[in-house]
Amino acid sequence: MERILSVAEMRAADEYTINTLGVSSEILISRAGEAVAREILKRFKGGRVLVCTGKGNNGEDGKVIAQILSAVHGFSVSTFSAEVGFFKIFEKKFDIIVDCMFGTGLNREITGRYKTAVEKINDSGAFVVSCDIPSGINGDSGKVLGVAVKANLTVAIQEYKLGHFLNEGVDYSGEVIAKDIGISVWTDTHANRITDKDAALLFKKRPRNIHKGECGKVAVFGGSKSYSGSVMLSHNALTAYKTGAGYAAIAVPDCIFDLIAGVHPECIVYCLPDDGNGMVFDENAVKPLLDFNSIAFGMGAGASAETYKTLSYLIRNYTGRLLIDADGINALAAFGKEILNDKKCEIVLTPHIGEFSRLTGKSKEEILSNPIACAKEFAARYGITLLLKNAVSVITDGDKTVLNTTGDGGMAKGGSGDVLSGFAAGLLNRDEEPLFCVAVAAYLFGKAGEIAAKEQNSYTITATDLISALPKAINKIL
Repeated sequence: MERILSVAEMRAADEYTINTLGVSSEILISRAGEAVAREILKRFKGGRVLVCTGKGNNGEDGKVIAQILSAVHGFSVSTFSAEVGFFKIFEKKFDIIVDCMFGTGLNREITGRYKTAVEKINDSGAFVVSCDIPSGINGDSGKVLGVAVKANLTVAIQEYKLGHFLNEGVDYSGEVIAKDIGISVWTDTHANRITDKDAALLFKKRPRNIHKGECGKVAVFGGSKSYSGSVMLSHNALTAYKTGAGYAAIAVPDCIFDLIAGVHPECIVYCLPDDGNGMVFDENAVKPLLDFNSIAFGMGAGASAETYKTLSYLIRNYTGRLLIDADGINALAAFGKEILNDKKCEIVLTPHIGEFSRLTGKSKEEILSNPIACAKEFAARYGITLLLKNAVSVITDGDKTVLNTTGDGGMAKGGSGDVLSGFAAGLLNRDEEPLFCVAVAAYLFGKAGEIAAKEQNSYTITATDLISALPKAINKIL
């Protein structure tokens, strides 16, 4: 996995490297400038460059970058100090602008000359390279502090930072590359992100001599007359494109049984009693599902009292892995989340920001301002694994945290979360810990979104397209 540090964690690593290991700040500044310059030289053979500096170490990094590029044939380098604010230089045309005004420690709104400089950079039409983080992005939350540089490339010094990926940071940072300059990270409290190599661990070569009974049983549980599509999308992600389970099932209310039966003849279909629209709790109807290894519950079920009764029964009696999504989460919010404390199973919750707001009583803004802390607090309190879905999702068990940074804006469509739930339920059938299984599911789901958008575009892809792209995403890591 790749590390993603908070501002405090990065600052502690800096101090340890300088004060304990004896590496001078001057050496680190030189290495940082060299790292950024090398990334520019990989992409450009020459051009007109403007290096924009501010106070502090970021400004010193900029001076090193300017010195290196000035010495390379083909580059014409100018410098601009935002502290001085001589803006006439922006009347010239530049191919590359290097942003070295503020680093990750900025925690106030950009104003005055610096605000003007940011606006000039964004209006320049140049290829913008930010050193460590785009100026104006909060290093922890990724929030824009008034205005911020919109970079094409961000060269993260030593480690990725939370602000590169959270909130607006994911769009303002552009392509992000972390470059090792010899700063020692000696703690393990930081977040991580999954790589192809990590994801491949859930898809080891399968033995030839294996029986379907050894491959586990996975079920998708939900749906209603009003929302039959949600459970079908989860079901399709689980069965039609196979996550490796030996048996796959879907449990739906009787009113939509005819829509489901026969769609995938290899799938077991369980018929649940209903009230004409949604499920009605019946212990005898649910009992057969207690034998399954993993279950995804709630997609399209309706957040009714009967849905809550059914979910409560599963929480108290099921001993496998239970993924709760959509109306399962809404039912917990409406009728009582404390039932989570009575669990016999391993539980995974997969709320989006709105669902998590209803579940916790926190405002969306409060959650978005500190999504990792909010997610970790809830997961730790109830002893569950939480996947907080957003453009960049937070996956945590209250102790360890993974950010999923894959995906495409075109995935912001109805039904996408249902696909992820079915796919994640299939991967929860594995022996690895739930946190890792869910993180890999989110990672590959995001990769599927990237593939679908590349094949089409970000506007036209649908949830069904994501299902079609999932096998291609898996193939890329095998």
